[in-house]
Formats: sequence, C-alpha cells, structure tokens
Amino acid sequence: MPQTLFLKPFISAPSIHLSEPKLLVSSVDVNVKFRGRFEVVCMGMLAPRKFMQRRRKVEVFKDEFDEADQKNWRRLMRQIEESGSAVSVLRSEMTGGHPLPRDLVLGTLVRFKQLKKWNLVSEILEWLRIQAWWDCNEMDFLMLITAYGKLGDFNRAEKVLSFMNKSGYVPNVVSHTALMEAYGRAGRYNNAEGIFRRMQSSGPQPSAITYQIILKIFVEGKKFKEAEEVFHTLLDEEKSPLKPDQKMFHMMIYMHKKAGSYEKARKLFSLMAARGIQQSTVTFNSLMSFESNYKEVSKIYDQMQRAGLRPDVVSYALLISAYGKARREEEALAVFEEMLDAGVRPTYKAYNILLDAFAISGMVEQARTVFKSMGRDRCTPDICSYTTMLSAYVNASDMEGAEKFFRRLKQDGFKPNVVTYGTLIKGYAKVNDLEKMMEIYEKMRVSGIKANQTIFTTIMDAHGKNRDFGSAVVWYKEMESSGLSPDQKAKNILLSLAKTADEQKEANELVGNLDYHRDEPMINGVNKFVNDDDDEEEDEEEEEEDDGDDNKINAEEAITYEKQDQFC
Repeated sequence: MPQTLFLKPFISAPSIHLSEPKLLVSSVDVNVKFRGRFEVVCMGMLAPRKFMQRRRKVEVFKDEFDEADQKNWRRLMRQIEESGSAVSVLRSEMTGGHPLPRDLVLGTLVRFKQLKKWNLVSEILEWLRIQAWWDCNEMDFLMLITAYGKLGDFNRAEKVLSFMNKSGYVPNVVSHTALMEAYGRAGRYNNAEGIFRRMQSSGPQPSAITYQIILKIFVEGKKFKEAEEVFHTLLDEEKSPLKPDQKMFHMMIYMHKKAGSYEKARKLFSLMAARGIQQSTVTFNSLMSFESNYKEVSKIYDQMQRAGLRPDVVSYALLISAYGKARREEEALAVFEEMLDAGVRPTYKAYNILLDAFAISGMVEQARTVFKSMGRDRCTPDICSYTTMLSAYVNASDMEGAEKFFRRLKQDGFKPNVVTYGTLIKGYAKVNDLEKMMEIYEKMRVSGIKANQTIFTTIMDAHGKNRDFGSAVVWYKEMESSGLSPDQKAKNILLSLAKTADEQKEANELVGNLDYHRDEPMINGVNKFVNDDDDEEEDEEEEEEDDGDDNKINAEEAITYEKQDQFC
C-alpha cells in the first residue's frame, strides 16, 4: 500500500529558506525527495546508509613473523578484555619463568593508556614493580601516578610519589599535576588547589595541562571565582607564564554555561577570535548548548558552517533537540537525515533525542520507526530509549499501547526505573484514571523504588483536579515527609487547586506564604503573592515535561567540556 507523505516548507532548517504552504501528496515512493523549494519529510529518511555497513579491514604485515606477533598480541588483548584482569593473562604468557618481551609489555600499556583504561594500566605497572626482570624507571612511575590521578585514587598516588623520592627521582610537573588531579577527581578540591598554589609559588612551574586540569577542578568544585582569577591571570600577557589555549577557553565557556552567564560566554567566544585562538566545532557546540530556542541554535549552526567547520554528532544532536522541544518534528527528522548523508554515524543518544522529538508530540508511529532503526544501526536501545518510547504512547493518551510496551520493556530484560514508572503514572493522571495511577504507584513501591518530586506532584495534581483538595494536601505533605522539598511548580499547583477561602489559607500556609491575608485578591485560586512570570514558565514546563527531568535524554546534558565529539 502506498504511503502518504507530507511536503512541508523547511523554513527553519539550516541554510534552507522556503515559504510555500504545506501540501499533501499521495502514492509517492517513501524514498523520494525534492531539493530546493520543498523537502519531503518521511520515514524513508531513515533508510540504511552505506557507511553504516560493516567493512572488513585489509591488514598488511611486513612478513610472516610480524603477522604472527601482531595476531598473538591481539589475542592477548582480547583475553585481557574478556577476563577483566591484565596480570593473570600476562603471567600465563610467561613460559618456563622467562620474562615477557619488553615490546609486548610496552605495547599493551600504551594501548590501554590510549583506551583510557587506567585501572588496567595501574594493575600492570604495580605488578611490574615487583618483577625482578623488569627495571622500573621514571617513566613507569610517572605513568602509574598519572593512572591513579585519572582514577582519583590520591592515597595510592601519594604513595607512588613518595616511593619515587626514595628511588632518587625528583618530583616534576607531571607527578605534581597527577596528584593534583587525583585530589580533584576525589572531590578534595581544597587539597588540589593547595598543590597548585605551591607549584605557582615554589615550583615546579605549572604546564598548560596543569592549568587545564586546575580550571576543570575549580569548575567541578563550583569555585567559579578562583577559576576566573586564574584565567584572567593567563589573559594578562605581561604576567601570564603561558598563553591560554583552546581547551582553557572551552573550559571557561562551559563554566559560564554552568553558571548561566551567557553574555560572558559570548565575550569569551569573541575574545578567542581576537586572540587568534582557533575556534573548533567544540567551541560552536558549547554556544549552541546555551540556547533552547531553535532559531538561535540554527543561527549558531549556520555560523559554524560558514566558518568552514564540519558539524559533528553533538552539533546535529543539539539542533535536533532544539527542533524537538519546539515540536517541529519534521525539521528534527530532516536534520537527522542531513547527519546521515554527511557520513556522521549517530550514537544511541542522538537516536534518543530524535525519538524524544516524536514522543513529545505523541507521534507513536514515527517514534516506533525511529526505535526500530536504532537496532538496525547497531545503536541498541537502552532504558532511556524504552522510557522515551513509552512516553510517546502516554502523550498520545494511548494507555493500552503504553501498558503493552511496558510489558515488552520488562520482557526485553530491562528493569523499570523511577522515570519509567513516573511516565506511566503521568499517563493515567492525564486520562483521569486515578485507580490505575495509584495501582502503578503501589507497584513501584513494592519494587523498591522511591517516588521522586515529579511523581508526588503529578499524584497531588491529579487528586486536586478531581476536587479532592484534602488528598492533594496529603500528597504534598507526603512529599515533604519523604525528604523532598517541594519546588515552585509543586507550590503553584497546590495554590491553584485551592478554591474555597479555607483551602486557600491552608495552601498558603503550607507553601510558606506567611504574608498571606484572606482579603488579598485571588487569581484562579492563586494568591497574588505568586509571580505571574513564574506561572508562565511553569505552564511552558508542563507542556514540555517528560517525567523525571533528572534522567531525560537531551543534547545539553550529554555535552561535556572535555569530550564533545561523541554522545556514547
């Protein structure tokens, strides 16, 4: 049966400007597209691409001995990966008490370092330290303390540093930086800062990597003032020991995002160009992550392309997310198609973002197509994917479909989490089935999962809308007794549910409106003490809410300052 397609003007997509009205076209092949004035928006956009097919690598060896060595080393690496222990495998390779070839050991260490498997690096180096046939040198000690630094194990890092001193090796900038990082990763920010300050005053002189790491530590520890002071020192060409690099600028842009200072981030972006610091895709991704309006995200995306930079999977995901939140599903899908056509391999999180774009609007069939495509493209759906798909049924008010998919989720081996249960609870509240809503809530409790703030607010609101203000109050108090502090949204909802004067008084007392007076004017049951702007913001949040905001998949949360080149 031919599939019906929609031709929609692609007004807001990057670099495409159209103005014709939407047309309906029937009996058109799903893979047909028109370029220029119209863009065909259909699920054929998710057809497999050649770049996603597995390609067999052709290996070239110097000779038969090289081939044997390479294959033996790869076998060794596979065994270590499978067993999870490097030492046991390496020990089994020692036949007749003969030591392992140095090249094999060094190659293994370097490979695990490249893979950032610091637990295996530290395990191998600690084993080598006690081997009579291995002569531990300064580089071995430095790699070991670096591994402990990446793992945040400051106790072992300190011991290795002490052993280095006893072995006659003078601590240097690498060892100090590694110990500083170990403290930072362990959350001991003051200890990390202490090492950095000593390095500044008495040496060894901090390197560019030292500055990158201390800025990261300050940002993670919310020491924004200290981070700005260090960065401003680097910007002072007369006092600065070195020139701030791209990574330092990215770190500070990320910090301003975390602090909500968009203007400062913009200024740093301009300063990068003024100082001759090369801007990369990561730089533009950082700016895009500030924006929630799809028009602004699209502008930055276009600016990045005009700068001659190629978008990566994060760039596309940010744009898809912006369109999805604006309920512009066709544009979100078209951007996803553009990503595939550009040869950028999607990650499972990029797929989750596209899936969410359809789920928000309750577009079940489109969401199901995306969900199926994930497995085809080797992006196995995770619990977030299943929960997002479940929300598509909920937002379409198809609770029968939601229940079936919930059963499938468990059959496929996934354990529902608080967000999954919250999505079902939201669905039954939406269709005003309080009995089923409470049944799901009890199942969640029996499974050992505690309700979060969103679930309590949903149940409270559902009871209140059924003219049961007393039950709404009970659930508001239950939220507090569970150790969860009601947010402004919960307070506004409780105030809006109060209708009589006595209810309004009780609601205001519960939310802490101590200045409430019965004679004050009420608007829809809400005391004028509540800010009108807050109400508007809450209404917008309610439209876009996807129960369990702490776990919702979106591009902004997936981005980190240190690794923006992928979503997995």
